Amino acid sequence: MRGVHSVVDEIRRNVFTEVARLAYEGGDLNRVDMIPYKLVPGEIAHYRHDVFLERAVVAARVRLALGMDLAPGKPRSALSDQIQEAATDQKYFEEPLVNIIPFACNACPPKQIRITDSCQGCISHPCMNVCPKDAIYLDKDKHCHIDQDKCIKCGKCFSQCPYHAISKIERPCAAACGMDAIGSDELGRAKIDYDKCVSCGMCLVNCPFAAIADKSQILQVITAMQRNEEVIACVAPAFVGQFGKEATPAKLKAAMRRLGFADVVEVAIGADLCTVEEAKDFLEEVPEKQPFMGTSCCPAWSVMAKKLFPEFKDYISMALTPMVITARMVKKDHPNARICFIGPCAAKKLEANRRSVRSDVDFVLTFEELQGMFDAKEVDFTKIEADPADNMDEGTGMGRGFAVGGGVAAAVVEAIRHIDPDREVLIEYGDGLRECRKMLQMARAGKRNGYLLEGMACPGGCVAGAGTIQPVKQSAVSVEQFKKAAPELSCTTSPYLNRLEEVEKKYQ
Repeated sequence: MRGVHSVVDEIRRNVFTEVARLAYEGGDLNRVDMIPYKLVPGEIAHYRHDVFLERAVVAARVRLALGMDLAPGKPRSALSDQIQEAATDQKYFEEPLVNIIPFACNACPPKQIRITDSCQGCISHPCMNVCPKDAIYLDKDKHCHIDQDKCIKCGKCFSQCPYHAISKIERPCAAACGMDAIGSDELGRAKIDYDKCVSCGMCLVNCPFAAIADKSQILQVITAMQRNEEVIACVAPAFVGQFGKEATPAKLKAAMRRLGFADVVEVAIGADLCTVEEAKDFLEEVPEKQPFMGTSCCPAWSVMAKKLFPEFKDYISMALTPMVITARMVKKDHPNARICFIGPCAAKKLEANRRSVRSDVDFVLTFEELQGMFDAKEVDFTKIEADPADNMDEGTGMGRGFAVGGGVAAAVVEAIRHIDPDREVLIEYGDGLRECRKMLQMARAGKRNGYLLEGMACPGGCVAGAGTIQPVKQSAVSVEQFKKAAPELSCTTSPYLNRLEEVEKKYQ
């Protein structure tokens, strides 16, 4: 589904736009109750069986976009009942971040193997021959069927049918979840096990019914700017190409100032410093003090490793993530500023919500949420005139490469070659949480000793994050071009390296 524009995308983005418009226009915020009617006008449903359900789903998504709790199973109050509480630039959302809207869920069947009408009733019956549980039987017409009570969903029959008459069905949200955190409630609807969930957001962008959404801080960011707070945006490297071909880095800066941001900073700066720190840590720690080291920048991967492989918690790099490093540098230079990280990632919202970094990162928005703000202010990149001085040229090429899978490890290895040219480094990249789990299972078996392990929760890296807009491959190409355009390639040449010690100090 990723990269194919759909009605679900329209619903998500229209909600973000209307919440942003409400915040920018100000005045009586009780108008929030009219948003579901604006987005679902008339009396005829377009996508569901009745218009009231469509409005209820939109209202739930608006509630989450305002940073409010969903509170499933409880009487639903009007959005306006809590709007004043939400409209504060000091609000931090309460977990959970990612929520399933129960009445929007289609109660899709859990994983099943089914034999379709394409079965030809062949006499060789390879599906029956390979089934380890004798779950396949013949009807009176000699066509095959599966006893679902016996089936263990191994898929052996699926791969053997010469007519491709066997299908595998799985909930899209569950299939996308690398933590196996999605089960069923008593009504067969999807339910998240939050003890397993790492808030990567892959479920919410793979649900075909718009039934899953995360909380947003759009209202809070705009409220801060409307109160004349100095809000500085720190933009992740994956931004390039997200807002169309006309949205050059210089134009993006100009457009974001139009939104109310005081300045825009490239997070690739923090990626450079993170790279050098991880390179030094690897050289000092592996293999003398620990068998391998995992990178730190993806919060969902880091949390997954610590949840499922607690014995490895000290082997995940302790280097500050690019988001936090950049925020701390900006905060040092602008003590009274509010820092808004803008990137592709849902899990960054939880990282910023932790008490240890709250003083540095005040808000987190995704690219999709930022697009809602552009739409609310009717920003047209074809008509924006950019100041050449606004070109983002502070990050290095390797730092910008963090946005694509494998880019973090590549940057660290390149830095190691500058620090210790004779050191050979083995690397492995986990593309998505399922592959990350396999990678750590190999490490548990002692087969990754001496390795630098890069984990990315989103298959493809940050360019595939839950908050991205453009197709993954297209975004990867844009990032590669942006990487080549950097004034310097190696993170070891960053002019900000002298600030590494400063940003590592914890605030008292």
